[in-house]
Amino acid sequence: MEKELQRSPLRVGVIGLGFGGESALRAYKTLPDVEVIALAGQEEDRLAQLGKSFEIPHLYRDYSELLEHPDLDAVSVAVPNFLHAPVAIAALERGLHVLCEKPLARNTEEAEAMVRAATQANRVLQVVFNHRERGDIAVLKRYIDEGKLGKIYYAKAFWMRRRGIPGAGSWFVSKEKAGGGPLIDLGVHVLDLSLFLLNEPDVLTVSASTYSELGHRGLGFDARAFKSGAGHAYEVEDLASAFLRLSNGATLLLESSWATHSSAEDDFGVILYGTEGGAEIRVRNHAYQDTLRIYTDVAGVPAEVKPAVQRGEYHLAVVRSFVETIASGNWSLYNGSEGLKRTRIIDACYASALQGREVVLGIETEKGQEL
Repeated sequence: MEKELQRSPLRVGVIGLGFGGESALRAYKTLPDVEVIALAGQEEDRLAQLGKSFEIPHLYRDYSELLEHPDLDAVSVAVPNFLHAPVAIAALERGLHVLCEKPLARNTEEAEAMVRAATQANRVLQVVFNHRERGDIAVLKRYIDEGKLGKIYYAKAFWMRRRGIPGAGSWFVSKEKAGGGPLIDLGVHVLDLSLFLLNEPDVLTVSASTYSELGHRGLGFDARAFKSGAGHAYEVEDLASAFLRLSNGATLLLESSWATHSSAEDDFGVILYGTEGGAEIRVRNHAYQDTLRIYTDVAGVPAEVKPAVQRGEYHLAVVRSFVETIASGNWSLYNGSEGLKRTRIIDACYASALQGREVVLGIETEKGQEL
């Protein structure tokens, strides 16, 4: 029997004290029938401050101690990429549902192990793709699903920064700890948006290039936080570009950067070309107003539509969906396979760039096997 009795309120722990962890705390505190009873993180002052602010009764320096708490039902995992797999798998093996920050894992092997653990435990494993919950994305998704763009045959997605390397000497710029640079950090977000809008086509092939021209010279670091990255190890790319062939006949061009000599600030978007219309979402510095354009014909002449959209709920919507999924009892449908799909694509992009050739991916069947 798949459905199990889920007690109320849902008792949750949060692992991680950064932006993702605090965003999860704020979201859980907003929802009814949810109690955050435990928080874990290694920065002692930050742990105490968040524990006090959110009135969390149990605070831990070590995540493994949090997982031993007998009253937990679920955890949010908001730690560096290299800890996603070990923390999530340990939680799933203890019978806890898991909401994991993106990317699901550093590589396909880790992501497959996480999905396998969720399946074996019959617990929910979901990924925080919070930008999918923007208002402009929601409006465009409805427009596409109504058939207004016709057949979408070409798409472009980008997240570009001029000076936005996250931190000199941080885990973000370690290949071992992060798995990669802007492609796995920012590119995975717009990859997710593209596949979501296009109704989840399979990716058949990828041809990618990566470049590391600025960071290792101490350039491209956010001037508001870092004067220079000089003297620190820099092991990942500054810029990545990939050309993806999709199973529905469309193609997707993907670009992501932390550092470029360009007009970019902190800009992302998705551009779609369809047989009956086109659409563009262009977001500059995380704005949400006046970001969506629809291009169509009216009475035989070109027309541009500027829909008025709301901000959207970002992390709150993701956390609400996670809580509602747990309450539904239909857990086997949410075993992390969507996050695994994104990880396989990012992995293939890095492999293509390293090998200097196109990489062919398998076509997934409904049972998740590859042909």
